[in-house]
Amino acid sequence: MRINDCDPGLKYEIAAEPGGEGIKACFGCAACSARCPVGALVPDYDPRRLIRLALIGDRERVLASPLIWLCSACHGCAEVCPQDVRFSEVMTAIRNLASRAGYAPPSQKAIAKQLAAHGRLLEVTDFENNKRAELGLPPVSEAPRDYQTILGLAPEAGQEPGEGA
Repeated sequence: MRINDCDPGLKYEIAAEPGGEGIKACFGCAACSARCPVGALVPDYDPRRLIRLALIGDRERVLASPLIWLCSACHGCAEVCPQDVRFSEVMTAIRNLASRAGYAPPSQKAIAKQLAAHGRLLEVTDFENNKRAELGLPPVSEAPRDYQTILGLAPEAGQEPGEGA
């Protein structure tokens, strides 16, 4: 990457996201990397490197990286950080930016599609509701309209929930 390709505003965009405020406080001590359970299993996953790339403004490498989706949000990094950087929250902020930029992994896209169609991750059919009735449980109804609104997929007038999503 050339210095002219850097986006100095990336760190400010991340800091403006909920949870991303701590990114500018990181000075790269590597305490987070030493404590990271994901880093122990995936050698390429290095929280310090991801923060460094974000701080220098390597937008494409940060947002397009499949590594940003690996953070397990265990908060072990925050327990040892001398600057009190909540790396798990910073990673959530980075993932939010990546999602808006179109870099969401296929699994996230599938989750959004299911939520928009059914209002839950699993479709509840008549079979499941009949089994619930046999057990004396109330039926589960699908209510995807709220999720469609959140996802920016508000149904058109006269459209049934889940259609066209």
